Amino acid sequence: MFLSQLSQQKVLPVLVLESVQQADWIGSCFIEAGMKHLEVTLRTPAALQVIEYLNRHFPELSIGAGTVLKSYQIAGAVDAGADFIVAPGATDPLLDAGQDCPVPFLPGVMTPSEAMRARDYGFGLQKFFPAEAAGGAHLLKAIGAPLQDILFCPTGGITPKNMMDYLALKNVPVVGGSWLVTPQILADNDRQSVVNRLSQLQQLLGKL
Repeated sequence: MFLSQLSQQKVLPVLVLESVQQADWIGSCFIEAGMKHLEVTLRTPAALQVIEYLNRHFPELSIGAGTVLKSYQIAGAVDAGADFIVAPGATDPLLDAGQDCPVPFLPGVMTPSEAMRARDYGFGLQKFFPAEAAGGAHLLKAIGAPLQDILFCPTGGITPKNMMDYLALKNVPVVGGSWLVTPQILADNDRQSVVNRLSQLQQLLGKL
C-alpha cells in the first residue's frame, strides 16, 4: 500500500524544518494541496519534535524521517511517529535495523552493486542518491534492464525541469524533491510560495 500511495503522489517533498512553528504552517499547506506523503530530514535539533508534532496535529499526513545515518535513529524516528524511514546510504547496521523496522525503510544506493545488496536484504524500493551527480535518469535507465525487480526514488538535484525524465522510467515510481520548500521560503514564512509551488506541481503531474 505504501508503494502504491507514493506512486500516486509521484513526488516526495523533502523538508528541513527548524521548529514546530514552521511545521504547523507547512503541514496546513500540504493538507490544502492534498499531498499526503512528505519527508522531514533529521538535519536539525528539532527534527524529531517536528515529526511528532506533524503526526499529532496532522494525522492525515504520512511523515517520513530522512537523512537517517545511524541505526539507533530508526527507533527514535519510529517513536516520534515516523511512518517511513529514508537513509542516504546503506551501511550494515542500517540494513540490519531496517529489516526489523516496523515501518517501510528506504536505504540509499548509488551503484548497481549497492542496489543488489540492498535488495538481498529485502528492500525492493530504494533511494537513489545523489541522483543527478551519480548519473541521473540515464544511469537509472541503464541499470533498470538487469535490475528489473528494484524500484528507485531518485533524490538529489531533482527539479521541475528534469523530474519528468525520471518519472518516465519504469523503475521510478516517485522522485524526492527539496525545491518545493526552500530554506529562504522557510526563513520568510512564505506560505503563499509553498501553496503556489504545490499547485504548479499538481498541474505538471496532471500531464502524466
